[in-house]
Amino acid sequence: MTTRKGFKRESLLSLGDKYRIYILFAVIFLIMSIFAPRFFNAWNLTSIMRTMAMNATVAIGFTIILICNQLDLSIGTIITFSAVIGLGLKEHLGYGLSVPLAVVAGGVIGLINGVLVAKAKINSFIVTLGMMTILQGAIYTATGGNTIAVSTEDAFAVSDWLSKMIVPLVTPRVIITLVLVALFTLFMTRTRIGRNFYMVGGNSQTAWLAGVNTDLYTIMAFVISGTMAAIGGVLFAMEGAAATLKLGDTSLMYVISATIIGGTAMSGGKGGIFRTFMAILTLDILYNGIILFGLGNEVKIFIAGAILASVVLYEAFAAYKHEHVVGQRSELLKELEAAQAV
Repeated sequence: MTTRKGFKRESLLSLGDKYRIYILFAVIFLIMSIFAPRFFNAWNLTSIMRTMAMNATVAIGFTIILICNQLDLSIGTIITFSAVIGLGLKEHLGYGLSVPLAVVAGGVIGLINGVLVAKAKINSFIVTLGMMTILQGAIYTATGGNTIAVSTEDAFAVSDWLSKMIVPLVTPRVIITLVLVALFTLFMTRTRIGRNFYMVGGNSQTAWLAGVNTDLYTIMAFVISGTMAAIGGVLFAMEGAAATLKLGDTSLMYVISATIIGGTAMSGGKGGIFRTFMAILTLDILYNGIILFGLGNEVKIFIAGAILASVVLYEAFAAYKHEHVVGQRSELLKELEAAQAV
């Protein structure tokens, strides 16, 4: 029999699951502030924010994809592809045209992914894996395997502006990321369209019966994902005035890990963009601290994997506990306890 104490444990478990990323952020930030050398200063914290900006932008779209119970493995190559377009066409068109073209290209790639998933009914893993491979070939064909760099005065001016610290911790590129996170957080939580993404991911059949065009929302999710990946990639390349061929290689697993750690369910229908943002920031603080401690990349990979594994196990345990009490009515159990006490 489940007792009142059992319900308290369940309540604490639910609270821990709901606020886990904020707890994790506070713990890691506190540890690094106390023990990591040269961590708590304006220059280092600004560097963390700049590092966070690209992956946080990309994670906006990926969070929506995962909420819709889909997967987009092409985000890393879209980052690189958009950067190559944005900087490669800059000499001929200027940033005024090359950057919009790069962003549109990311949206078109997302549109193709979405149509193949929603209309052709091909698994999103297969579709986006294939798109990732195609884009890798296109990138190497377009660049000849070489890094694209721009060295004109206007390009350096844009680079300096994007990286200029306006106030401590904040640069224009960071501001763009924060604005996008805020807008999409409001969009997903305060609008009917945003809430419908959760309905589609939670139970597509129920959403369809409720009159939601599930195919359209799936396509929209992939378009948003491609567009956000393109924005993140092209802004990062503009700040560095260069687009390397491995620009987005590490972003895929990084974004997947942060999205899951932030509380977005792998089964769809649950999650939040701001929590994903906090997870990205938490991981960047952790990685920065590891570097300051003088530890190697293998330690970073191990710790990140351990955190991800712990969160996945915790999520599975929380789901089990939730299913265990589904259908139980606490008020009846209290009445039963009172009757037994008499």
